[in-house]
Amino acid sequence: MDIDKLFKVPKLPAGSNKRRMPDNPTPEMLKRMRMDTGESESAAVSVNANGSASRDKGKGRAVTVEDADEEGREEAMDTDFAPGGDADYFAEEDDEGRFFGGGLTQEQKDILNIFDRAGGEEAREDLEEMNAVTVRRLLTRFERAANKNQDQRSKYPDDPTKFIDSEADLDVAIKALLPLAQSPVIAYPEIIRSGAVERLIGLLSHENVDIVIDAVEVIHEFTDEDVGNEVEDEEEEGEGSREEALKQLIQSFLDNAILELLVDNLSRFNEEEESDRQGVFHVLGIFENLLGFNAELSTQLVAKTKILSWLLKRIESVKHDENRGYAAEILSIVLQNNRPNRLELGKQDGVETILKILSRYRKRDPVDADETEFMENVFDVLCSALGEPEIKQQFLDSEGVDLMVLMMKDKMQARSRAIKVLDYAMSGPAGTAACETFVDALGLKTLFSTFMGGKKQKVTAGHAASEDTAHTLGIVSSLLSNLASDSPARIRLLAKFVENNYEKPEKLLEIRDAAQGRLKVTDKEIADEKKRMEDEGEEIEPEMEDLWYLRRLDGGLFTLQTVDYILAWIAMEDDGVRAHIQKLLDRKNQSFKDIVKILQIFHDNVDEDTVESNPDGAPSQREILRNLIAFLEAC
Repeated sequence: MDIDKLFKVPKLPAGSNKRRMPDNPTPEMLKRMRMDTGESESAAVSVNANGSASRDKGKGRAVTVEDADEEGREEAMDTDFAPGGDADYFAEEDDEGRFFGGGLTQEQKDILNIFDRAGGEEAREDLEEMNAVTVRRLLTRFERAANKNQDQRSKYPDDPTKFIDSEADLDVAIKALLPLAQSPVIAYPEIIRSGAVERLIGLLSHENVDIVIDAVEVIHEFTDEDVGNEVEDEEEEGEGSREEALKQLIQSFLDNAILELLVDNLSRFNEEEESDRQGVFHVLGIFENLLGFNAELSTQLVAKTKILSWLLKRIESVKHDENRGYAAEILSIVLQNNRPNRLELGKQDGVETILKILSRYRKRDPVDADETEFMENVFDVLCSALGEPEIKQQFLDSEGVDLMVLMMKDKMQARSRAIKVLDYAMSGPAGTAACETFVDALGLKTLFSTFMGGKKQKVTAGHAASEDTAHTLGIVSSLLSNLASDSPARIRLLAKFVENNYEKPEKLLEIRDAAQGRLKVTDKEIADEKKRMEDEGEEIEPEMEDLWYLRRLDGGLFTLQTVDYILAWIAMEDDGVRAHIQKLLDRKNQSFKDIVKILQIFHDNVDEDTVESNPDGAPSQREILRNLIAFLEAC
């Protein structure tokens, strides 16, 4: 195949002065290439009267131009820089016909094309050095494009041909703002001062959804907590200035009712279209950015918008995709440590909706990692909501306990999460009804089967109890606290600790030994830190003591407290169990006094406000612990 005949351009002579493009040519290099090419062509080619063209002798072989159209095409190619915005125009080939390519990736060419349309050389120069002048230039172009489009749309509302060009210019001008996120300290104050924030917010109400998506993408980029991290600028004033600039910009967006406008736009997007799906993704990303910056905004977001109903509807979809998973993540963030939002979830029948979604995973596992993450987020949403007594009652009324027990029996991937949900649902005095329902639903057999499941794989010191074991211990602890004395449900529970030669108390002591081993390691680390601080003359503040206590909880103390709480209860309830526990402790040179020490730490760190959550006059957690400690001390 003759390449010359196909493209009808003169083949450049091979030689030592042959120019090859680097992998990432600069705009100036491309410009010089264009000028050099034009000069060499005009100097080397002469056109005869009969339409033929020839080069000087010794510099190459003659080339024939077939007609005037081809000649005109060559002239157009000489005068235009990279026709069509394609830098591959400068591609060369070697003697064997192999192409070296133009040296630009498709992304680089797209960026050049955008900035060519937005202002040519000046716009490309703006990328090279981001300063206040550059920022103002980009913002001015954006302002002019927005004003022009608004003006033409108001003049010719029924004639799209009159404003289509200005809309295209506006699209380019908005996207040209994206690089400003690389220099927040320089750009963000200017964005606020110039009124660009108001213009961007105004575009969220634009008639063209594509323009809305452009604006949403820019806002998403601007509010990212990592803005400016990828740029190493020696003149940057530091991390504090970057965060301050971001804080001011976010506050400016909030002052212009961004939350309400973003939620309103969610209903405008048609997620059957790829661009609209990206728009939804960017909106959810903005919510994540704003809530990550200030978690208290979640109350305002739920109270002033319809975001909660949209999120519930979105996660209820049968078809799984990225935005469905993102919606579940945002819902989990919105409910975290927020009582008003949790109660609002209950008012909108959110518990019922969530249980319907989770019931799909009773008989099947998620198909991939993304759907697994979605399922876990939905379980987390339910666990978070169950922190409120009102939600626990709704969970019970919607037969949530029965569903979780069935999930435990089916042993699918959702089984572990179902145990976690039951732990949350049955905790505290408000979980008493759930505890009774759990026993009536024959949950004890499945629960203790899970609890004893680790018998084949012996728990060793240095390894934390599995998450299933931790939540199982939590459920047993709640059952002992909430089930009424001498009730049939409590008698059935205590019988589980007697059967099979007291295997379950033995299992508890096994877990206790492992937790003690972990706690010793943590205590040694804390002791070393205290000694170092004392040697250096540092004052140990109360906040530091609190942090160390939290580390001890994570390092085995929490498991130890829960196990000892259960051991104390069953020892007080059954003489045979107490004697067996005493015998096992004697073998390890331990006694009930060791359990008392742990329970005393538990008692001293229980929150004072737990009493107010006992409306029926049931004993508080502290009262129960005091009685258990008194009994064990008397043994």
